[in-house]
Amino acid sequence: MEQGNDGNGQTPIRVLVVDDQRLVRDGIVSLLHVQKELEVVGTAADGQEAVEQAFVLKPDVVLMDVRMPSMNGVDATAEILRQQPTCCILMLTTFDDDAYVRDALRSGARGYLLKDMPVSDLTTAILAASKGVYQLDASVIERFIAPDARPQKTEPVQKIETVEGPSETVAEAKLTRREQEILHLIATGATNREVAEHLIISEGTVKNYLARLFNRLGLRDRTQAVIYAREHGLL
Repeated sequence: MEQGNDGNGQTPIRVLVVDDQRLVRDGIVSLLHVQKELEVVGTAADGQEAVEQAFVLKPDVVLMDVRMPSMNGVDATAEILRQQPTCCILMLTTFDDDAYVRDALRSGARGYLLKDMPVSDLTTAILAASKGVYQLDASVIERFIAPDARPQKTEPVQKIETVEGPSETVAEAKLTRREQEILHLIATGATNREVAEHLIISEGTVKNYLARLFNRLGLRDRTQAVIYAREHGLL
């Protein structure tokens, strides 16, 4: 079937909605149907059906619930991405347990959202995720960067001017200790200025480090930095 456009010459993002509760599933579909940028191409009531529907329909984005019968959303995400690596999957659920968030992101989900978010925010998240930008609900980010995890100003033993040698704690990227420090501080919510003050370096130096880090690690924004730091033991 030939796809239409959203009125601006753009092909709508094809969305598959997966939720085991029919009322919720139908509600999400109804809300998305009025969004010109999106096209709901199908629905599924559990993870196994989601895998089958995704294989047939080839959606751009899958909105995936977490807890479902037959196959849960995390396992379904991993299976869909095994078959279709370019598919974008967003978890959309009422459960914000840290274990669910961690498992979903490890399975390859592009984000983790809660069902109490405004429709406009959901639309924005779908469009952004389809372009490769990770999406995390605000409450999830707040827990990742809890107040007691924010950097505290301390008196440094000495002013460090140079980049130190490679550390083995993040072997894949071979990050230096200083790069790990900056990534950790950014992931815990510190601003560039706070990082600079904490490490006794200039704000411009922080920006240079971040530019290199984001480019090397393929990170687009600080949300992805939080995810990377969490997954690699830097938080």
